[in-house]
Amino acid sequence: MLTAGAAIAIVALLIGIALRLATASAPTWQQFGPGFLTGTSWDVVNGVYGALPFIVGTIASSLLALLVAVPIGVFSAIFLAELAPGWLAIPLTFLVELLAAIPSVVVGLWGVFVLSPFLRDTVEAWFVDHLGFIPIFAGPAFGIGLFSAAVVLAIMILPTIVSIAREVIIAVPHSQREAMLALGATRAETIGRAVLPLARSGIIGAVILGLGRALGETMAVTMVIGNKDAVPTRLFDQAQTIASKIATTFNEAQVGIQVDSLIALGLTLLGITLGLNVIARLLVRRTAGQAAGLVTG
Repeated sequence: MLTAGAAIAIVALLIGIALRLATASAPTWQQFGPGFLTGTSWDVVNGVYGALPFIVGTIASSLLALLVAVPIGVFSAIFLAELAPGWLAIPLTFLVELLAAIPSVVVGLWGVFVLSPFLRDTVEAWFVDHLGFIPIFAGPAFGIGLFSAAVVLAIMILPTIVSIAREVIIAVPHSQREAMLALGATRAETIGRAVLPLARSGIIGAVILGLGRALGETMAVTMVIGNKDAVPTRLFDQAQTIASKIATTFNEAQVGIQVDSLIALGLTLLGITLGLNVIARLLVRRTAGQAAGLVTG
């Protein structure tokens, strides 16, 4: 009874937050309707507000972060769980988990003064020089922008992905490994064909948690993304996420439609997060069923 009450309380809290955001942002939805989600102008003087630049910035930075973090995180988890000797795996695992404890504002400062200049002069410069003929990689390279924000986000979500994926891989029954090795499989074949298929649903779950962290991250992204109210069309454009827009604007916002629009942005972010998580959970359920079929088969 107690556990059921706790579960119901969590769901009720989520519903309460959503209802409160919907009520507080109602004037914005009444004035702009669905056009609020597709509008590209955030004009305080004329009272015109659109969320599309921030929606695109949020989704683009998070997906780019996953593109960087998932391969590194999964391969790191495989190494720590399956390949590294104990004397190396234990301290490395501790250091990875310690990375999650670094405050986001510290990561943001490091991103501003160290990472962004480095990316501007190396990675971004190389892309502009060699692939600049492709519109998405065209310059100029500012260092501060969407790409830097994605790299910072990737660093911040790596501990989540590595830690959870490692635990899931370790949890795969040893009998699966022993059966593959007994059939003459190599270590790599055993990991690829016996371990990872059974751990796939858990690894996807780790990626989901990392995505949730990336979507809602505020301070570190605010410090390196450039905070430009425009839809980014290039990888190195300055942009803004929903979280960074709320953080940089809310304290100075005038009571009325401006505050209501910022709350509407919060509701939009909640909707994006819930939507992506529902899709991801369905994917986890499907892969978990396939993994169960492999075990029973």
